Amino acid sequence: MHFLPEAIDQYILEHSAKEPELLAKLNRETNQKVLQPRMLSGNYQGRVLSIISKIVAPKSILEIGTYTGYSALCLAEGLAKGGMLHTIDINEELQDFQQKYFQASDFENRIKQYIGDAREIIPEINAKFDLVFIDADKPNYPTYFNLIIEKMNPGGVILSDNVLWSGKVVEPVKPDDESTQALLKYNKMLAEDERVETVILPVRDGLTLTRVK
Repeated sequence: MHFLPEAIDQYILEHSAKEPELLAKLNRETNQKVLQPRMLSGNYQGRVLSIISKIVAPKSILEIGTYTGYSALCLAEGLAKGGMLHTIDINEELQDFQQKYFQASDFENRIKQYIGDAREIIPEINAKFDLVFIDADKPNYPTYFNLIIEKMNPGGVILSDNVLWSGKVVEPVKPDDESTQALLKYNKMLAEDERVETVILPVRDGLTLTRVK
């Protein structure tokens, strides 16, 4: 969902960094071959992820929710020398798709893929993180935060996608809408947790920028 008028969205896109060629190819193939292509970060949000990663210059990145690998490649652009990106997805059917583009990139040996339940995998990763991107199943956002907060380095950054959920966070919530209920809980958690400071950016469907104190 876009919260700004279409003309403003287009102006922003035209005056922001351009999509690298490999990512443009990944974008096209995702839209042609993969279900729910709107889950892709896309050009503008991808450039946002890239520039935040370059500012942070992380040695260790965790991504929860790989999808087709677009956001992982954007985040990897900011890796410090010798850094590693760990990316987790529960859908094994997309693993070959992801690998094809990871292998075609400059980051082939700096991205480690995990297939399975992130709740089980995160505790097994022996690393402290400078940057985390959460873009997976919304009901587990609070759980993911609780799993990663003690694995964050001081000054580390947590990015959380879809936190405005097509505007549903400010609408009456249906009793069976588990995702919206979880996001409301998650947004409240981040706003009130004294270990972090948080701002919500109205980027696409809402992107939270959280800094660990």
